[in-house]
Amino acid sequence: MTKNILFRIVGATLFCAALACGGSEAARAQSVAVMVNGEPITTFDIEQRMRLDKLSHQTRSRQQVLDELIDEKVKVREGKKYGVSPSDSDIDSSFASMGSRMRMSSDQLTKMLAAQGIRPETLKSKIKADMVWTSLIRGRFKDSLLVGERDIQAKLAAGGSDDKGTAESFEYQMRPIVLIVSRSSDSGAMEARRKEAESLRGRVQSCADADRIFKALPNTAIRSTVVKTSADLPPALREILDKTPVGQLTAPEATRQGIEMVALCGRKPTTADTPKKREIREKMFAEKFQAKSKDYLREVRNAAMIEYRGTEAGRSGR
Repeated sequence: MTKNILFRIVGATLFCAALACGGSEAARAQSVAVMVNGEPITTFDIEQRMRLDKLSHQTRSRQQVLDELIDEKVKVREGKKYGVSPSDSDIDSSFASMGSRMRMSSDQLTKMLAAQGIRPETLKSKIKADMVWTSLIRGRFKDSLLVGERDIQAKLAAGGSDDKGTAESFEYQMRPIVLIVSRSSDSGAMEARRKEAESLRGRVQSCADADRIFKALPNTAIRSTVVKTSADLPPALREILDKTPVGQLTAPEATRQGIEMVALCGRKPTTADTPKKREIREKMFAEKFQAKSKDYLREVRNAAMIEYRGTEAGRSGR
């Protein structure tokens, strides 16, 4: 009896010690590394972001990761001052879009992160800060970010080009057509629909013809008119459309949906950006955005209350 009681006391003592040890480790994992305007960044937050870095094949020091987390805190706080605060649904939508670009659903992306020991909130907090900051910069400094025609022409001249080679820009009016082929069908079905498409091309001399013919066909869809300029389209598609007579169809192409063609309903010159001008405009805008972002972030960070705790104070050198 006495021996059993002794074993129970020893077991209880060891159990309590294990709990104390586990609690200590949890406390260390959640210990506050930095306070930013009264909001904590924990060592756990840092470790999570470093794991996210590893997943995206980035190599940064702990201090660089911590600096990024501090920047995100001040960005979100600054956004709140001006009423810029994306909703949870906005963030979830962006998270889902990121997964879609990786050919994954939101749940699959969450599971993939979990497999690496990363909470989805780690990525979502980064997404939120980026959304806030982009909206804030674009909203507060939109006038200074504008790139005018004179700026573009100066850039073209500096590069030894007057844009003569791409001076003409077109506006294309198109109607996409799909001869649907089920994904469960064999290759013979795809080839049969390709031959059908080829035979129908010769009968189409206008978009009215295309509308009449393809609306009457089973398992076929003709979409509403889409309007794009030269700058909106990839070079390969521009070349195809420029070689296609107005009113006729582009060559059939096999896609995931089936056999696709485009009815070219109109093509006319436009004063909209040429592809070269669009490229220069976007590059110059990005340069202005980055410069303004850097200056603004330095300003709000200098005004922030940043207090390093424990070993982080030693690491930061502050």
